[in-house]
Amino acid sequence: MNPVFSDLPVTVFETMSRLARKHQAINLGQGFPDDPGPDDVREVAADALRNGYNQYPPMMGLPSLREAIAAHYGRHQGLDLDPETEVMVTSGATEALAGAIFALIEPGDEVVLFEPMYDAYLPLVRRAGGVPRFVTLTPPHFGIDDEALSAAFSEKTRLVILNNPLNPSATAFAEADLARLAGYCRRFDAVALCDEVWEHVIFDGARHRPLMALPGMRERTIKIGSAGKIFSLTGWKVGLVMAPRPLMRVLSRAHQFLTFTTPPNLQEAVAYGLAKDLSYFTDMRAGLARSRNRLASGLSDLGFTVLPSAATYFLNIDLGAGADDVAFCEALVREHGVAAIPVSAFYESGSVKNLVRFCFAKTDETLDTALARLPRCTQAA
Repeated sequence: MNPVFSDLPVTVFETMSRLARKHQAINLGQGFPDDPGPDDVREVAADALRNGYNQYPPMMGLPSLREAIAAHYGRHQGLDLDPETEVMVTSGATEALAGAIFALIEPGDEVVLFEPMYDAYLPLVRRAGGVPRFVTLTPPHFGIDDEALSAAFSEKTRLVILNNPLNPSATAFAEADLARLAGYCRRFDAVALCDEVWEHVIFDGARHRPLMALPGMRERTIKIGSAGKIFSLTGWKVGLVMAPRPLMRVLSRAHQFLTFTTPPNLQEAVAYGLAKDLSYFTDMRAGLARSRNRLASGLSDLGFTVLPSAATYFLNIDLGAGADDVAFCEALVREHGVAAIPVSAFYESGSVKNLVRFCFAKTDETLDTALARLPRCTQAA
């Protein structure tokens, strides 16, 4: 067995979900909404399943969806994409990430990773033979500084993986951070693999700025989006991939031998959804922001230090110096019936152990019930 995978421990997400089931806890750890997703998008998928074509769709994705992706990102982010040569559909963003890593890395190539990070990045990089170089981001701002980039980049740097907005910190990188990173990518001739699945789940009037749009980055950036995050349909696993033609050529070869295609009925529905009026996206963000505020206010009232949440389905509390977030979360689920995620699970270095992540993409009743259980925990502490 390959040791990259055989030696991996059980993830904290699996552990906390198992404990939540065992203790019948309210699960604010897993990142999926209670909302079933937009009715009209689901109706299009159902109709396409019943009455549409259900055999192999084109490997790169249905033309209708690829055209919709190009039009969507042109309208929302000002990107000029050729749907025939610069757009691809995958079975989820994680498949797109895996394909890109396998396609672009050779053994010994260095890969710059920003921690906290999505847990799939590191094992995929190691399985491809890449050598990880970490940039550690710390609360409360999780900003990128020049000194850390200078230490991480070298002449061996082949790939940079950036998650923006960043899960689990619930932050969006400032323009200065992106410009600083772009400068290093250009200087070291590195490709940027941008996991931007949270690009539409961004709050308080902010607009997502793709790294691909910065000077000198168009020809060296792979941008990945997620229909599951855009439409709160996380189980659909429809990834949206954009890249310049030379990079897309090799990305498509990797995709061909991973999943090859994605269910055509879901592709039809996503194509419909991406053309939805701007009001859908603003209303979606407003609803999630309201839930964020409800949970943040409740946690603050209980005495927790709540960090700002600018994006994603999540917010974090800071337990303070010397805290053990894993022990806190285990006690929380066992003794108080609320499941959360220790943010140390997203750090390879183990340098941050005082943050706990909650998912607020839940009904008011779920959030209120969870908050009602938490006072017993704070009083016990």
